[in-house]
Amino acid sequence: MSLDQFRLDGKTALITGGNRGIGLAIARLFGEAGATCVLTSRSQTPGLAALLEAHPDRYRWVQEDVTDPEAGARLVAATCEAFGRLDVLVNNAGVAANGNFHEFDDAQLDYIMGTNLIAPFRIARAAVAQMLAQGGGGTVVNVGSISGYVANKPQLQVAYNSSKAAIHQMTKTMAFEYAARGIRVNAIAPGYVVSDMTKGGIANPDWNRIWTENTPMGRFAEPEEMATCALFLAAPASSYVTGAILVADGGYTTH
Repeated sequence: MSLDQFRLDGKTALITGGNRGIGLAIARLFGEAGATCVLTSRSQTPGLAALLEAHPDRYRWVQEDVTDPEAGARLVAATCEAFGRLDVLVNNAGVAANGNFHEFDDAQLDYIMGTNLIAPFRIARAAVAQMLAQGGGGTVVNVGSISGYVANKPQLQVAYNSSKAAIHQMTKTMAFEYAARGIRVNAIAPGYVVSDMTKGGIANPDWNRIWTENTPMGRFAEPEEMATCALFLAAPASSYVTGAILVADGGYTTH
């Protein structure tokens, strides 16, 4: 095997939540690996704007609310219009909310499940249909979480954890269904990553201490460390890997 197995030359990726954090880091790395990318989010950030300006031939941005039932079809169509095909889907967009289970209202529940489970399901459904229409072949990388395996502390987040556990199971079942048709489906399960989602907890001295003490490596991950995991799962280097949940958590789930 050569390092070329980590290249994505000639491939086009659709990345949800591509305006910041893990999604933007994945977009940058995929572009460096040779892919053309369509990024989607509700709004732009300075980092996304700079990437689009620097590489207008490699990146496109589509403003979209992934919770819209028609978002998947629109995003796949936009990707094919921009670059002619769709080879890789990265289901990265996600949200989190904390609260006591017995006080967690339906509006919060709908917000979490709609964004973290139903939207990725619909978008993957549209993406897989396109991959099959192209003649089969493609990769899907879902972004799960260690929260799909454990009860986090000190924050209480049963809805978020449940949504990520469901993403892990969706990944495995999709992989089973489409392996024989050339579509590989895997997920990454990040631990605590420096991002907008975690910045409040990182800034909280008590939460920061507990999160750090429970991570054997003693630090938080950078988004770029999750991007390398996504690249491995999207690239030919992982050609015999499907249905896997790649845990990248600094050892958090070892105890």
